[in-house]
Amino acid sequence: MVRQKYVQRKEILFGEAMFNNQMKPRSSNTMDSIVQFKNQDFTTLRNRCLSSRRLFEDDIFPADDSAIGWKLMNEKAILSPEWRRPMDLPGNKSSHFILDGISKYDIQQGEAGDCWFLAALGSLTHKPELLAKIIPADQSFTQGYAGIFHFQFWQCGQWVDVVIDDRLPVSSINKKCLFVYPRGDQRSNEFWPCLLEKAYAKLHGSYSQLHYGYMTDSLVELTGWVVTKIDPREIHPNLFKNLKVALQSGSLITCGTSRVNQLGLVSTHAYTVTGSDEVILDTGREELIRLWNPWGHKEWTKRWSDNSPEWQKVQGSERTRLYKRKEDGEFWMAFQDFQKLFTSIFIKKDLKLNKKICAGMKSWGSSNYEQKKMAVIHALGNTLQYFFSVTEPMEGINVVVTINIQRKKNREMIFKVYRLKTSPIQGKNVMSGWNYTESFHLVPGTYVVVPTTDRKLELFLRIFLKQQGVNRNLPGSFKFMSSKENLPEVQNHEIIFNRYAQQGPGIDASQLQNLLNKELLENNSSEPLKRKFNFDECRSILALMDVKVNGHLDLKEFRQLWKKLIRCQDIFRKVEKNGSGFLMGSDLWKVTQESGLFLGTSINSELLNLMTIRYGDGTGKIYFADMICFLIRLEIMSKAFHNLSKDGQGLYLTETQWIKFTMYC
Repeated sequence: MVRQKYVQRKEILFGEAMFNNQMKPRSSNTMDSIVQFKNQDFTTLRNRCLSSRRLFEDDIFPADDSAIGWKLMNEKAILSPEWRRPMDLPGNKSSHFILDGISKYDIQQGEAGDCWFLAALGSLTHKPELLAKIIPADQSFTQGYAGIFHFQFWQCGQWVDVVIDDRLPVSSINKKCLFVYPRGDQRSNEFWPCLLEKAYAKLHGSYSQLHYGYMTDSLVELTGWVVTKIDPREIHPNLFKNLKVALQSGSLITCGTSRVNQLGLVSTHAYTVTGSDEVILDTGREELIRLWNPWGHKEWTKRWSDNSPEWQKVQGSERTRLYKRKEDGEFWMAFQDFQKLFTSIFIKKDLKLNKKICAGMKSWGSSNYEQKKMAVIHALGNTLQYFFSVTEPMEGINVVVTINIQRKKNREMIFKVYRLKTSPIQGKNVMSGWNYTESFHLVPGTYVVVPTTDRKLELFLRIFLKQQGVNRNLPGSFKFMSSKENLPEVQNHEIIFNRYAQQGPGIDASQLQNLLNKELLENNSSEPLKRKFNFDECRSILALMDVKVNGHLDLKEFRQLWKKLIRCQDIFRKVEKNGSGFLMGSDLWKVTQESGLFLGTSINSELLNLMTIRYGDGTGKIYFADMICFLIRLEIMSKAFHNLSKDGQGLYLTETQWIKFTMYC
């Protein structure tokens, strides 16, 4: 069986344009880009505090009621909270940032309803390499301590470094932390979860902003990965097996309950999936799933719970391996019960990992991808269009589109995917969460993603396309461009070249004809099929691009051709009227303008009339293949003139030069 891989093709950033053009550019490698939240530099601030021997106090996120938020204070009846540093908490003899490693058992949810965030955080404790990105090293309450810490979160394609002071909100009554509080005895309190939660609250404005949320948002903002949502109550063949494979392959999984509030489960609450296994009983195999409650207590009380008699039916070695009776919020339950009582499963996966995943997806992979960025203003009725092509038929999900919206209140976005010249395949109003993923099964053709807003909004768009037998060292077969932007850099030329070169010195005219008709016409539903490239046209195009004059296009020459073809594709879409599939001779003036060629008075009506006769059919219609031949020849001939002319006014060629030049091209 040919292996299928998902290949991340583009990451497009588009956001609020600043009229003074002072938008800060992001790194060419966005996923590794780090920006400072509110321009606070951790190292500078800490050094300043150490030199002045004063503990850091954050004026941007002050230790007062505004940092908590009125909604949370009113709902939880929080009165006159105090703000204390860890070493100032009553009975706390020793404060530790991290002690003996990081564990989910270090986390215990407080008054804020942020289980959606803490469940995601709990899943990350099994992945130290991921937490290392969120929690920078060299932070402690001893060496270099200045009352200042920092953490990093992923938003819209970049990591955001958030600085905080270590003053935590404390109840004025019992003097305990109001929100996440450290677990353990008074001699070994670990405060990394408390401080990380405070940084996340600062990122979003207050603790109140964390009071109820969406697991998709926290999963994405803690990793930058893509999240898939599954309803376990629906019919999913081999769901348990696929979840087990997903856990083994490095996926992070959380889940949520319905309004149960019984049997030890908390209503509308988030849990972390920490394991899955099977046990053998006299009655057969039983599928089990292990969950963890961010409360740190309150566990499932029925079948396969800590006190369940089912454990006595399991062989001793299996019981020793799986069973643990401890009030720590972690418990086993039968997978059948899980499917009845839980309403959602969230699987977060790094699509750059070539590992198996559930939900019908064979495997996910990534090759090198190019990041584009642009700044635009989303005005009322103004839409941005981003094109991509599916080139090969295949079963199951083959396209994944993710959108990350810059968090702002009351921002609505309409997200649609069209197959060109048809009605929307998928339309969504993205209103509540800030991170949205949709998976599709799309037949070969050209598609367009259309995000529309009624006001300024920054968002980050990523598209993943599954390919058959992709070489991970090559960028995959993918055409992606925006009708609003300049010519995009070529991303997919190499794999297309290798597909048709057949191990030879390059592509000859016959291979080029096959390539153009399949890649630009048959696999691209936006272009007309009425008029294909004939052999003579392809031989002429090859001659025009054949710099080495050997009858073949090598990879470098083909890259230049492919770049021109994508540009021609964009021009044709802009000039074509009402989806007719052709241009008229009168459109050639617009074509030359869109091409960006500076031809001055060389282009006039007489010349364009001649070009209509030369490249049009008997009725004056000019199809896509005709326009490509016209534009490429026009550009090459114009450049040749300026290269050969000594004064820019004319040429002097010998008869041999003239015949060679005109006959080969």
